[in-house]
Amino acid sequence: MLSTRFGVEIEFTGITRTEAAQAAAEYLHGTLENAGTYYDAKTITAQDGRVWKFMSDGSIHAEKKNGKRKEAINDSAYRVELVTPILTYREDIETLQGLVRVLRKKGGFANNSCGIHIHLDGANHTPRSIRNFVNIIASKNDLFYKALAIEQERMRYCKKMDAYLVEKMNHAKPKTFRSIEEIWYAGYGEARRQHYHSSRYHFLNLHSFFNGHHTVELRGFNSTLHAGEIRSYIVLALALNHQALTQTCASAKKPQIENEKFAMRTYLCRLGLNGDEFAACREHLTKHLDGNAAWRFRAA
Repeated sequence: MLSTRFGVEIEFTGITRTEAAQAAAEYLHGTLENAGTYYDAKTITAQDGRVWKFMSDGSIHAEKKNGKRKEAINDSAYRVELVTPILTYREDIETLQGLVRVLRKKGGFANNSCGIHIHLDGANHTPRSIRNFVNIIASKNDLFYKALAIEQERMRYCKKMDAYLVEKMNHAKPKTFRSIEEIWYAGYGEARRQHYHSSRYHFLNLHSFFNGHHTVELRGFNSTLHAGEIRSYIVLALALNHQALTQTCASAKKPQIENEKFAMRTYLCRLGLNGDEFAACREHLTKHLDGNAAWRFRAA
């Protein structure tokens, strides 16, 4: 479940890209360079040769702290997006969490314009598993959006699964990637090779799979510099990916839920996130839901 390679994009503000890159270079014992690109990228080459980037993102509302208050500023240097290299969970999660803590201590923070995007290696996916992924997200749309407390301001960047797309996917039952790609882009007039294609702004983004780095992207996470919350998002993404890969089929039908917190906890356990190792993850992923995690019915 945790073996799939992934990458993370974490948006934040509060400090400049230069300050963030300098802190990361010190933490990673790496070499800092100015890439000089359109996104004003700062790159850190770590001792293992992997490159971490801090880039500009125009969707971020720049802020910084003035004493205990946070105030908006007109300075694009405070729009910061951390782009990790390719990571693996067992080997790299502690490094990533450590870096996040360093950035938070430096003064970084996320506001409601910031998101986290997790890219999952698509190498092992098949047409069946991609259809599974679409249906899994569609069936859990409402529960996920409440559990993750997705900010209203960010909804246009991580829309729910399109009902027409899901219906067409399940009616056609496509057997090839080409067929799935045709369904994914149906109704869009833009060139598919366009990086900022409108189809990408969904909780589940397959534009990156067909016309990007062959990754399945999950975009439904509010940004944070809380290391434990970031770990819980990564674990959830890896578990959903594993379910899509290993399940014979998946339904898009939304289940009736009497107790949100119980439903989410039991679903996480079915995904494999049980036991003490994932106790904190379960807590983070159920804390915004109503109900009782231990008992399904109030009478119990």
